[in-house]
Amino acid sequence: MILLALLLQTTPIQPLPKAVPLPPPDADSAAVLAPINRMFAALTARDAAQIAAQTRADGRATAVVTRADGTKVVRTLSWAEFAAGVPKGTERLEERLINPSVDIDGDIAVVWSPYVFTIDGKSSHCGTDHFDMVRDAGGWRVLNITWTQRTTDCPAP
Repeated sequence: MILLALLLQTTPIQPLPKAVPLPPPDADSAAVLAPINRMFAALTARDAAQIAAQTRADGRATAVVTRADGTKVVRTLSWAEFAAGVPKGTERLEERLINPSVDIDGDIAVVWSPYVFTIDGKSSHCGTDHFDMVRDAGGWRVLNITWTQRTTDCPAP
């Protein structure tokens, strides 16, 4: 009887974690990130034409902004509107991705990354960027970007 009870006793076994695919080779990720980096350089240079050159005209830029009072605003712009909205001035604008994740399947890719946006080296805002990338005859281009934007809990620049 004791032997039967011992045989019927089971120890819970945790399931194995789900498989996670290996990241694509560095050269592939670098190719996907290249137009994003060029877009950020164009933003710093305030060069609307170079911003537009990294995108597909049929795409969109969407911001989900959390204001200081906690309210949220969603703004969607065409790429032309986005590029035209780059502020004039002499301050140094910089956006930096923090450990971007790149997933590629053929001619589409997704880049997901926390970011920090600085003006003259000081944190302006931060959040998460989500880029939809498409490879066409001209190479990788940004189809859409959606980002969150807040001014609290930002990492140091």
